[in-house]
Amino acid sequence: MLKRYQSPTSLNGRVDSTTDPNAFRWHQIIEAIDLNKEIDIKEAPINICFLGFCCDEGVKRNLGRPGAANGPASIRKEMASWPANCLPHAQLFDAGDITCEDGNLEEAQEALSDAVAIILRNKLFPILLGGGHEIALGHFNGIQAAGCDTPAIVNFDAHLDLRPVIDRGSSGTMFSQIHEICSSKNEEFNYLCIGPQTYANTQSLFDKADSINAQYLLAKDISTSSLENVARIINDFITTKTSIYLTLCSDALSAAHAPGVSAVQPFGLDPDIVLQLIKQIIQSGKVCSIDIAEVSPRFDSDNRTAKLVAVYIYAIVNSLIELKLNQ
Repeated sequence: MLKRYQSPTSLNGRVDSTTDPNAFRWHQIIEAIDLNKEIDIKEAPINICFLGFCCDEGVKRNLGRPGAANGPASIRKEMASWPANCLPHAQLFDAGDITCEDGNLEEAQEALSDAVAIILRNKLFPILLGGGHEIALGHFNGIQAAGCDTPAIVNFDAHLDLRPVIDRGSSGTMFSQIHEICSSKNEEFNYLCIGPQTYANTQSLFDKADSINAQYLLAKDISTSSLENVARIINDFITTKTSIYLTLCSDALSAAHAPGVSAVQPFGLDPDIVLQLIKQIIQSGKVCSIDIAEVSPRFDSDNRTAKLVAVYIYAIVNSLIELKLNQ
C-alpha cells in the first residue's frame, strides 16, 4: 500500500451537456483511479495521468515562502472546465495526491517515487502537479524505479537547485541529489536548466554546475529575438539523449504573469516563449514524464498563476496527442 496517499476526489466545473461528447469538459471525462488497486486502462492512443504532490516542506527548509502544498488543488480547479477536445485520442486519469503534513519530506519523496513507478508501469504518461520543486527528486527516482532509462533533465527554473545537502534536502538541492544518485550508479548526469537568474544564484552554484557539466541558458539570454538560437541549443542537448524528464518550476516565469509562486521573479521568462520551447521538447518524442512545481495559491492574484499553468497542461496534452497521431 502506498504511504501518504490520498485517492482522488471528483472534479467539478461548467457543464454544457451531459449527452453530447463534443460539449464535454475535462471534469466530465477524467477518470479517477486508485493507485492501491488494479488499474483498468482503456484503449486510447495515449493515456495521461495526473498526480498531485501536496508538499512544500522543501520550500520551508530552503527558507522560501510556503503555500505550494495547495498548488495541486488550485491547478485542478482551473483545468477542470477545459473543453474535452482530447477525445477520442487521449484518455485522462487522476490518481490523487501524495501528501506531506508532518515535515517528513524524505518519506513523501519516497512515496512519490513509488506512485510514479506505478503510473509508468501501467503505461500511463505522468503529469505531476506540485507542490514545491522538491517534487523533482521523488519524480526522478520513480522514473528509475519503473525500469525506464535514466532520463536527461530539462528544467525551466530561475534557480539551478544545485545547493549542497547539509543534513537534509530541500527545494534547492534536488539536482545535486540526483547527480549523486547518478554518480553512485556510474550513470551519466545530463542536466539543462533554462532560465536561471544571475541575481538568484551565487557564483558557487554556477561553479558547481560547471564542475559537473550541467548546462544552463540564462534568463537574460532568452527572448523573442534569441529564440532561434535558444531552440537550437535545446535541440543539441536533447538530440543525443534517449529519454527526457521535463520539469517546470513556475518561478521561471515573469511575475507579471505568475505572481503566485514560491519565489517571485520580476524579470522572469515570457510565458509564450516557455510554451513554445516546451512544445519543441515534447515534439522530440523523448519526453517520458512531466511536472510543474511551485504554484502557491496564497500569493496568487485572481488565480492567474494557476490558470496559466492549467493552460500549459492543456497545451501539453494536445502536444502529446499530436505527437502520438503523427508517429
